[in-house]
Amino acid sequence: MATRPMARTDFASPPHGEPPLETFRARLAATRARTLALAAPLGPEDMAAQAIEEASPTKWHLAHTSWFFENFVLTRFLPGYRLFDPAFAYCFNSYYEGAGSRQPRPQRGLLSQPTLERVMAYRRHVEAALERLFDLGLAPQSEAARLLELGLQHEQQHQELILSDILALFAANPLRPAYRAAPPRALCGLPEPLRWIGYAGGIVRIGSDADDEHFAFDRGFAFDNETPRHDALIHPFEIADRPVTNAEWLEFIEDGGYGDPAFWLFDGWETIQREGWEAPAYWERRGDLWLAMTLEGLRPLEPAAPVVHVSFYEADAFARWAGARLPSEFEWETVAQQEPIAGNLLENDALRPLPPSENFQGHARQLFGDVWEWTGGAYLPYPGYRRPAGAIGEYNAKFMCDQHVLRGGGCATPQSHIRASYRNFLHARQRWLFAGLRLARDVGR
Repeated sequence: MATRPMARTDFASPPHGEPPLETFRARLAATRARTLALAAPLGPEDMAAQAIEEASPTKWHLAHTSWFFENFVLTRFLPGYRLFDPAFAYCFNSYYEGAGSRQPRPQRGLLSQPTLERVMAYRRHVEAALERLFDLGLAPQSEAARLLELGLQHEQQHQELILSDILALFAANPLRPAYRAAPPRALCGLPEPLRWIGYAGGIVRIGSDADDEHFAFDRGFAFDNETPRHDALIHPFEIADRPVTNAEWLEFIEDGGYGDPAFWLFDGWETIQREGWEAPAYWERRGDLWLAMTLEGLRPLEPAAPVVHVSFYEADAFARWAGARLPSEFEWETVAQQEPIAGNLLENDALRPLPPSENFQGHARQLFGDVWEWTGGAYLPYPGYRRPAGAIGEYNAKFMCDQHVLRGGGCATPQSHIRASYRNFLHARQRWLFAGLRLARDVGR
């Protein structure tokens, strides 16, 4: 078993080159273009439907990400800005109470109007206005600049949601349509044995030292819920070198894991009984063969690939069945601070979790990409946290209750969007996102 010391890595800044404002301008244009590229394989009918309450139609995502810039940036900082359509504020506000009333989330699929063509015109209208704002000579350290960066990061989140939500939609369709064709490939073999990596514990630095009050494009970015950077006490622990695989999850199923209440939290057991869960989301059994719905349609399970689309309840039950537990978010971040931000992320274009691409070399693999990893941590504010003022303060802060933290990013997460301190969060029952798990266990206690 490898033993690794605690270490810290300061918040990484983007590379320097051309002036930060022009670099950001190019990043924003590329981000907006990628959103359209992700929607390009879909027809208008695909973009209008909503499968589950958590998911939104692609058309809504395309409009909402434009509304965000319009509402929080353009109406405040571009003189003479003209709203594209005043009714869009009601249609495409997500959850910002301070920004006014809105279409109920479960009913976004009822928005047959505006048409897709009008939504695309809205995007062009907002982008032209953003160009005018840049042409005015935006100060790189201004509040407008900070909100523009937040808008870019927000759009990257919705890129992942577009893919997650269209998978939920296609999985609910009896035709099991594919987002894209699957290239020919051989199935991987069985996973390598799971290995444990030991960490000594101690006082560690957690979170980001990014400071909204001194924001600049070339100093990096973090969401408010990643701050402030602070000390945390970690006891000695071990963490698995890779995420839990499909093959290991099948062992859990075959051993009666979904049928034994001893492994489940009370709310988890109630949930799987009520919902009839017997496997991860999108799994289907055909005789002796297990298939899973993917963005490439219904495909055989890859045994060595990380299991995906499991809830916190399922992840917690599996860990208990395996004689382990989920890592705390602070344990996870301590490990991730020592690894490069690289892996099977959106730029890899796999759009599905993959087996490890390297042999075990004494360090944790697949920390970034493939699947978001559930932690045992409740989503709560850090010591000294300050909620941002105004409606923008609703972005993260008001969800700090009854949710759990996930770390690391998934196969649909843009690489420039993720970092070791990044905190995603979901309710314990939710599993439509690309979420999996990694095991941990205590040492010497």
